[in-house]
Amino acid sequence: MYDIIEDVLERPPFSSVRARHLFTMRLQLNPVSVVGDIGAGTRRLGLLTGGTVAGPRVKGSVLAGGVDWQTLRNDGSLILDVRLGFQCDNGAIVTMAYRGVRHGPVAIIERLEKSEEVDPASYYFRIAPMFETSNAEFAWLNHVVAVGVGHRFPGMPVYKVFEVL
Repeated sequence: MYDIIEDVLERPPFSSVRARHLFTMRLQLNPVSVVGDIGAGTRRLGLLTGGTVAGPRVKGSVLAGGVDWQTLRNDGSLILDVRLGFQCDNGAIVTMAYRGVRHGPVAIIERLEKSEEVDPASYYFRIAPMFETSNAEFAWLNHVVAVGVGHRFPGMPVYKVFEVL
């Protein structure tokens, strides 16, 4: 039995993860507000003021009012818990929720915290978004598992988001 299982696990869809570009998201936000020590680290809130999503099948504007609940852990890693909405070019409203993690060498993270430019390959910044919409044209997003790779440009996080196939 285990030989059959192992054989199946070496074939698609198990042999590798395939993905395709869904959209690139640029977020605008106010300066982060520090709540303080919550035991597990320092809680911070990033209030979103806008942004864009642009990809081959999804284009639109990020709505103001989303919030990035951040936990800056004592080990220097940053845990993200984000809820936002965006409006597609056809008027559809899509909600997007994601958890994520950012970590890397102390010197790189210190530079990021000062909004300095760093090489995106010098640290790890990944998210796992999920979507909801009632719009028929974009209802397929309700069934998508996605992953994203992020980079913190000075004053603006940018994510390239991929649909897992």
